[in-house]
Amino acid sequence: MLLALLLVLVGCTRADRGERTSAAEQGPAAEVRLGYFPNITHASALLGVERGLFTAELGATRFVPVTFNDGGAAVNALLGGSLDVAFLGPGPAINAYAKSDGEAVRLVSGATSRGAQLVVRAGIDRPQQLIGRTIASPALGNTQDIALKKWLAASQLTDAVNVTNVESARALDGFLQGQLDGAWLPEPWSSRLVLEAGAHVLVDERTLWPDGEFPSTVVVVRTPFLQAHPETVRAVLRGLVRAEQSVTQDPARAKQDMNAHLRKATSRALPEATIDRAFANIRLTTDPNAAAFDQLARDALAAGVLKAPIDLAGFVEPGPLTAVLSELGLPTSPQRIP
Repeated sequence: MLLALLLVLVGCTRADRGERTSAAEQGPAAEVRLGYFPNITHASALLGVERGLFTAELGATRFVPVTFNDGGAAVNALLGGSLDVAFLGPGPAINAYAKSDGEAVRLVSGATSRGAQLVVRAGIDRPQQLIGRTIASPALGNTQDIALKKWLAASQLTDAVNVTNVESARALDGFLQGQLDGAWLPEPWSSRLVLEAGAHVLVDERTLWPDGEFPSTVVVVRTPFLQAHPETVRAVLRGLVRAEQSVTQDPARAKQDMNAHLRKATSRALPEATIDRAFANIRLTTDPNAAAFDQLARDALAAGVLKAPIDLAGFVEPGPLTAVLSELGLPTSPQRIP
């Protein structure tokens, strides 16, 4: 059954940051810790933090932004209770749900669709030319790692290509130094390899999905936090919607502000051409494309990230986003913001 038709299963027995376990609402949280990556695929988070949009919506709740470089670290923080809300790729999001037997997290919104490519060095123009080559993905079990391994399996290249896990920034260095022949990366890293290192696109992941759309970033919340502080979760989602609206209103300024935040987070701004190419390859949307998650879970199983099939009933909790969209007078059916 497609996840778009599923309702969340309420009830979790895990403690919330040392508080007594209870499904009863406890009002706004004293603080909310939000995790995100300094990637263009996390554009809404970058803008929301840079412009103070989350802080403005949260009122007296203290906002604590935390950056991560890979989904595994963010999942560990969620499961360990040191993070409340996170922008994640769908692979780590599913993994968090699976590792906790469906208890620890709920997917409450989409954030970004598209924005990942397999880029390779000159002279590699066909899949068979990857035989014996070394291709990187950002982290074991992350969204691009799963996509790469699924594609290699479909191309009958699983045992013929060396797959290594390299943090995106180091993948650029590895490519320049000749240690890597390509990488399946999210934006802006695929654009950086193309524009700064002479790579070219062998596979744009959008060509592998119906209508060219696949979730690359979603928003997940710890279940106990959602149960105790739904008002705070809705405030975070209002900040997310405000961030997406600001892109529609003034894309040029949005790019500038995202780049300003990247400079703060990574000590390096992107060249204008890089951010333009990266931004053209993504689509911001609160629609999590929930119907894709059954396939994503099968892909994770085929890639060996999941050890057994998983029932995703209860993973998606649409209530908070639906309430926010309704409150703001926006359509509550899935929307994709260009």
